[in-house]
Amino acid sequence: MGSLPAAKRRRQSKDDGHVEPSASAAAPVVVFAHGAGAPSSSDWMQRWKIMMKEALHAAHVLTFDYPYITQKKKAPPKAEKLVDSHSQIVMQTAAKYPGHPIILAGKSMGSRVGCMVASLEDINVSAVVCLGYPLKGINGAIRDETLLQLTVPTMFVQRSKDSLCPLEKLEATRKKMKAPNELHVIDGGDHSFKIGKKHLQANGSTQEEAEDLALKAIAAFISKSLEGQ
Repeated sequence: MGSLPAAKRRRQSKDDGHVEPSASAAAPVVVFAHGAGAPSSSDWMQRWKIMMKEALHAAHVLTFDYPYITQKKKAPPKAEKLVDSHSQIVMQTAAKYPGHPIILAGKSMGSRVGCMVASLEDINVSAVVCLGYPLKGINGAIRDETLLQLTVPTMFVQRSKDSLCPLEKLEATRKKMKAPNELHVIDGGDHSFKIGKKHLQANGSTQEEAEDLALKAIAAFISKSLEGQ
């Protein structure tokens, strides 16, 4: 399940309409949650929405706003208080797309809430994709309880140096997880995976190439996870 040819990617990028629920029954449907600082309409979310749809050959990638965004509140509540609204979106999406594997994806806070939702008894998802999982809390404590409860395949995409998720702490957590899991590291990226020009020049690479490698890793992981179900 690799990336599409460039020309086909460009054509599909212009048409972001969702596939009818009856079409491509085996294609996954992705529910993609935003992070704490920006809504689903942000440039980053919209760009990754398109890229994930293409990389996963998804029937649809659904983005949504948590209630605190629609209520125009400046700061999000605790992640646990976002679980109900997130799970409702997931259940509505599953009902609309019967027969399609449901993948939960999220940026930072959205990935943490997605992991909480994936652990609920009445939620049936095939995999979780965490884009910049925030393993450490504001007080510096390691918040691994949610990950240790997971049983569904979980993919982590992290930057190489992230104060919210030191890789050595994530590695220790991954070893304790019950769920099958993999990690892809974007070297030099910030919390939104943007890589500095000097780092790119030193490594002879581009932002697009780094993102493409991450998307290929996600696609390979999802393909393998779906084959095993």
